[in-house]
Amino acid sequence: MTVLRMYTDGACANNQEDVNFGGWGTILEYGNNRKELYGGEKNTTNNRMELKAVIEGFKALKRDGLEIEVFSDSSYVMNCFREKWYVNWQRNGWKTSKKEPVENRELWEELLSLTGRHKVSFYRVKGHVNLNSESTDLRKLYDKFAEWNGERFSYDDFLYVTEKNNRADELANLGIDEVRDAEDPVF
Repeated sequence: MTVLRMYTDGACANNQEDVNFGGWGTILEYGNNRKELYGGEKNTTNNRMELKAVIEGFKALKRDGLEIEVFSDSSYVMNCFREKWYVNWQRNGWKTSKKEPVENRELWEELLSLTGRHKVSFYRVKGHVNLNSESTDLRKLYDKFAEWNGERFSYDDFLYVTEKNNRADELANLGIDEVRDAEDPVF
């Protein structure tokens, strides 16, 4: 069975300010097929954009029952799925361990519904890695990647995944630019 790989990232310019612009980017790869998606929103948060990137990737799929590997630099998304935070949230009526309402509940519920249709594995990536800088210690970053995700990925896999994460970040920034430009059109 061919595995679909999804590389996602979210971004927010002026996060936590009254007026901000957010964007999300997603890359889908299935065999020789590749699709890039992006979008944005005004007055949002980085965490919402990280969630939207994954949601929009799943929404683009035309069938259920796929084996999917999701790669993200979002601790928020990764920890929720890898540590199964959502299980306790659901059990506790969508309250956190501090008895506060779960932020972005509607997005989490949508994402859980979407992921439930597939066999999904989540893998953490270090964001914003400059692969071309001589000062970037790629071996050290690979060791961290392997620590997070296990030894199944080679060094070349790590480089490829990191390259795709960087591209997802570029797409997220395109989403920000489109939303910002819509606010201040030249024409």
